[in-house]
Amino acid sequence: MKFRYAALLLVCGFVQAEEDCGSVTIADMNWSSASLIANVDKFILEQGYGCEAELVPGDTMPTTVSMIEKGEPDIAPELWTNSAKDALERGVAEKRIRFAGRSLSDGGEEGFWVPQYMVDQYPELATIEGIKQHADLFPHPESKELGGFYGCPAGWNCQISSGHLFTALALEKSGFELIDPGSGAGLSGSIAKAYARKQGWFGYYWAPTAVLGKYKMVKVDLGSDIDEQEFLSCTTQEDCVNPKVTMYPPSAVYSVTTESFASKAPQAYGYITKRAFSNAQMNQLLSWMEDNQADGDAAMYHFLSEFPETWKAWVSPEVAAKVSQALASM
Repeated sequence: MKFRYAALLLVCGFVQAEEDCGSVTIADMNWSSASLIANVDKFILEQGYGCEAELVPGDTMPTTVSMIEKGEPDIAPELWTNSAKDALERGVAEKRIRFAGRSLSDGGEEGFWVPQYMVDQYPELATIEGIKQHADLFPHPESKELGGFYGCPAGWNCQISSGHLFTALALEKSGFELIDPGSGAGLSGSIAKAYARKQGWFGYYWAPTAVLGKYKMVKVDLGSDIDEQEFLSCTTQEDCVNPKVTMYPPSAVYSVTTESFASKAPQAYGYITKRAFSNAQMNQLLSWMEDNQADGDAAMYHFLSEFPETWKAWVSPEVAAKVSQALASM
């Protein structure tokens, strides 16, 4: 009898732990990768952990401030933390929020890129020295004499860093001219155009993005390690007068939760700590979203249906069975 009673208490304890998840709010950020992750979290928390999950609009700074000061939303699935570093560290120190884990396991990735088909033909183009010797392979859209380097659009933060690295690498002396693409669409369009014509292209881009999921690109080795101090104090500063060469450091991209959510729902919180996408995975998913004009909800279903080996590694077999059953019934 005692053993039966103990077993009954144990089962009830598990049921209670699931019920304790209660209501959970998740920030649905206004960019595609974050919206996808938010929808994945909503489905898994609801179907696998018994949470009552709700998506709420979010953006980096407003969500960060609200989580720290108001304790809501409970989860920010994808926060690029460098832009809110001081506020987030204060929130952690005051035990209002937690860094649950990396939502992008590779971090946000920036760099100078060339098409894979060019490196296949000229392997030396994987390095900046090889590129500097072959400016003629990268046609400028308005000049037959110059090679073209596509920087960031005016007004973007990366315009400063890409411009400073253009100077530090002495690309002008090698026959290149810095091109302002005018907009994000102009920058991505220049890659698409080069790919369609199998022409040379050299410039700045970042991941995860649909563009790097659709077009195979190689990140150029700038012949330098990452000098984070140089990057923060000079490369990214508009008034930097003597920039030096450094590779771009990865941007820290975390899932952040409130302390109250982590405390009341430790099993659900454990899932958040394990849930992470590689840039290659996210590039592929973003490309699918663009090709299919899909929102975060449709992309969630595509991901959970087509990549079970990825998400099942984030949860227990019992939770995976519940989620799979819910998917099958949709």
